[in-house]
Amino acid sequence: MPTITNRITKLFNIEYPLIQAGMIWASGWKLASAVSNAGGLGIIGSGSMYPEILREHIQKCKKATNKPFAVNVPMLYPEIDKIIEIIIEEGVEIVFTSAGNPKTWTKHLQEHGIKVVHVVSSLKFALKSEEAGVDAVVAEGFEAGGHNGRDETTTFTLIPMVKEKISIPLIAAGGIATGRGMLAAMVLGADAVQIGSRFVASPEASSHKNFKDMVVNAKEGDTVLTLKELAPVRLLKNKFYEDVQSLYSKSPSKEELIELLGRARAKKGMFEGDLEEGELEIGQISGLIHEIKPAAEIVEEIISEFEEVKKEIAQL
Repeated sequence: MPTITNRITKLFNIEYPLIQAGMIWASGWKLASAVSNAGGLGIIGSGSMYPEILREHIQKCKKATNKPFAVNVPMLYPEIDKIIEIIIEEGVEIVFTSAGNPKTWTKHLQEHGIKVVHVVSSLKFALKSEEAGVDAVVAEGFEAGGHNGRDETTTFTLIPMVKEKISIPLIAAGGIATGRGMLAAMVLGADAVQIGSRFVASPEASSHKNFKDMVVNAKEGDTVLTLKELAPVRLLKNKFYEDVQSLYSKSPSKEELIELLGRARAKKGMFEGDLEEGELEIGQISGLIHEIKPAAEIVEEIISEFEEVKKEIAQL
């Protein structure tokens, strides 16, 4: 397959403008290195890792690939100082920050030669990110799995709005799992796509097989955005979701919602495979994911379809 050259592939020194999202309980070194080896940009999701576990994943990833990879850092992480220190010590070259103010760490990371990308869910925060000096932004529509923006702006709407106002490279995320989806996002103004849910359904993803099986069996309408009073999250409907709905019928306080959520609910579902009591974070596009396949095959499939559809459209 031909290499695609644009602002993002040059920025990250990768073959294809395809980035695997940094997802909790799914994206460890195995998935990140597999995607990077296939020509995309793999990301280690540090949100579910203690600092020394992250160090171990970075070191294993460096041994498994000689290509660029990144680390995703949710800025609400309680030990973020240690996470940043490890990233610098281990020579990670690209960091994707999320869930926080991009001004906090961008300059510090860049002073150590690290490229910084910030994930946003609105035009307002895209502009703040550009102002903070980030190298690129990921604009994520609310179709995406996991924690989401409160504005509920769809990817199809968000990308052209952000493209119109910023000059730095733009990466589209949310509801993308195919070559057609990738091309659509780039036609709307994105320089690249970030894909999460599709890579959950791969052998290299560190999530539990029970969760992967549930993802490939999901149908349209099986995910929902909920818990907006805490941090909006898109998840698969299961017993835990029904418990949330039942509590909502009683007009609960924020404290009651926090009590129901408890601790480690996502770990229980996504990593340990408890499909009843766990929080099963995945995107709407899961309805289009029908099989578990190796990450390299997923990359090849997406890029091949992207190229084929581009040729089809050129003939219209």
